Amino acid sequence: MDIKRSGSQPSAKGSADWFTGSVRIDPLFAVTAPAHAAGASVTFEPGARTAWHTHPLARR
Repeated sequence: MDIKRSGSQPSAKGSADWFTGSVRIDPLFAVTAPAHAAGASVTFEPGARTAWHTHPLARR
């Protein structure tokens, strides 16, 4: 288990490939073997939307 202090990881702006409007992505946990998933908290400003997309399993 790797515990991170809230706010200790930099936020990122949501990519225009996946979102419209202003979106902030805050990482929660990174991919660590043997897992295949990461986690993030996504905050949408008023009017922002996510584009249709999928989350395919990435194999290493």
